[in-house]
Amino acid sequence: MALHVSDTEPPPLAGAHGSLSIAIAGSGGSGVMTAGTLLLDAAARAGLYGLMVRTSGPQIRGGEAAALVRLSPRPVQSLDDGFDLLLAIDWGNVSRFADEIPLGAHSLLIGDAGEGDVPEVFKASGARIVTLPLKKTAKLQPGSWINMLALGLAGAWAGVPPQALEAALRASWKRAGDALDANLATLRAGVAAAADLPRPEPLPSRARMPAGRWLISGNEAAGYGAIRGGVRFVAAYPITPATELLEWMAPALQKVGGSLLQAEDELASVNMIIGASFGGVPSLTATAGPGLSLMTEGIGLAVSAEVPIVVVDVMRGGPSTGIPAKSEQSDLSFAVGGLHGDAPRLVLAPTSIADCLSTTQWAVQLAEALQAPAIVLSDQFMGQSRAIIDRPADATTRDAPVRLTAAPYTPDYKRYRDTATGVSPMAIPGTPGTVYTADGLEHNEIGVPSSQARDHHLQLDKRERKLIQHDYGRRWADVEGDSELAVITFGSAAGPVREAVQRAAGAGVPVRLIVLRLLAPLPPDGMARALAGVREVMVIEQNHGAQLYRYLRGAAELPGRPASFHKPGPLPLRPGELAAAIVSWAHVHRDVEALA
Repeated sequence: MALHVSDTEPPPLAGAHGSLSIAIAGSGGSGVMTAGTLLLDAAARAGLYGLMVRTSGPQIRGGEAAALVRLSPRPVQSLDDGFDLLLAIDWGNVSRFADEIPLGAHSLLIGDAGEGDVPEVFKASGARIVTLPLKKTAKLQPGSWINMLALGLAGAWAGVPPQALEAALRASWKRAGDALDANLATLRAGVAAAADLPRPEPLPSRARMPAGRWLISGNEAAGYGAIRGGVRFVAAYPITPATELLEWMAPALQKVGGSLLQAEDELASVNMIIGASFGGVPSLTATAGPGLSLMTEGIGLAVSAEVPIVVVDVMRGGPSTGIPAKSEQSDLSFAVGGLHGDAPRLVLAPTSIADCLSTTQWAVQLAEALQAPAIVLSDQFMGQSRAIIDRPADATTRDAPVRLTAAPYTPDYKRYRDTATGVSPMAIPGTPGTVYTADGLEHNEIGVPSSQARDHHLQLDKRERKLIQHDYGRRWADVEGDSELAVITFGSAAGPVREAVQRAAGAGVPVRLIVLRLLAPLPPDGMARALAGVREVMVIEQNHGAQLYRYLRGAAELPGRPASFHKPGPLPLRPGELAAAIVSWAHVHRDVEALA
């Protein structure tokens, strides 16, 4: 394959942080997501870790898209600061991703020699440019696809063994035949073309995928965690970026005797799962910000009637329709305080793609044990990204779908009895002697609607007390390190923040990292222990209004002069920018201490 290389730039020196970052981009129908998915699969087969993030424009179907892949011999939870390789199958609107695919003098850019000139925005990056006859080469094999050429090029450039690339393609193919043979030939042509390119040091690979590794998305992990927690009924209305969670759960639920129903809208969805849960079946719905807004009245009903439900909110850019295909942690304030009245609820946030499994499972267990709604704040970054992860330590543990009864039945059964824990006996409908009314009206201990001050105060106290007094153990947060400077974050921000903390430590600035998993109620004793000895705090999050910072200022005692680093989507948080912010903040703190 003939190539043209610009001769004004030095060869790329990739993998500055022990990893390689590759972007495969193109217009709709070019198959970049398939190429990225197969590249990640091949990397897993070669014993590597990796992450693939999907990005696309605002269109419903078609349009430009890019697969953003980071490969490493060590686990990765975030994208890097820039990309070592951009392979543009074509230039159709790919320049819209210039901010999401930062290039530099170390980068290599591959484009089609027949696609015209490289967009100026990429020329200005200083990346070394190589043009190849991509479409012409793919056409040499009738029935083959250009994305298979891209797969061979990108994979071989990164040092992924050809046999792993071919195995990934074969495993994805529905049936053997001439088309498979043609695409294998085109993949091999891509591998051969990579031999003539400036290449980095290859990542260390193995002959096969080590036992105990998974290739999974956050949405799939959340669905699996829900089933392990006991969920057997799901009602939901499709919405980006939560739809894949529902698509995964539909057949999975059938295998365990459960079912999924597509409702006519989000309000119907939440009411259906309230009804199913009232009937004794642990239930869940999944949505995004606009759908969560529509569900609030139903969630309030679940608070008042003390019916356990789980709502997974795969957050996206807002407000309103916002940016459906981009990630943002901007539903936090609504999740912890968006219901009318005094309506305590559980709010949890997974800390990684892998943690989507255990945190969603824990949310189901807490909802059932405490008879309360639980909102799980995932987001587009975790939900729609795929990662090669180590199998969670408790992945073989399964929890039977059994409704937990909080107290033994008594002859004078009172559904909303005021107990020491705040958790009342909950009967399955039809149990003799336990008939009660469950609705949104305030009620007395028996369940009879009441507007009396005593009943209202008693039930408010009880609903709050059962969440506050519960022992959440150590799972409520991950606390790492021991320093008088602490960084607090949550959700998908944990990945880049954790890497930034490691880089800051390498620069001589150690900090303590606190990654919150239980956001509401925020355990006061747990926060006090996590912050013991801390003199200054920085809160890092991905939204415009510093929502976590403002929430923590009101819900916890933060030491010193709390600082905030907040940045909205759609661009992801980058470890480099966060490390720089942490180091700068630490130096300011030290200067202030010296002056004092």
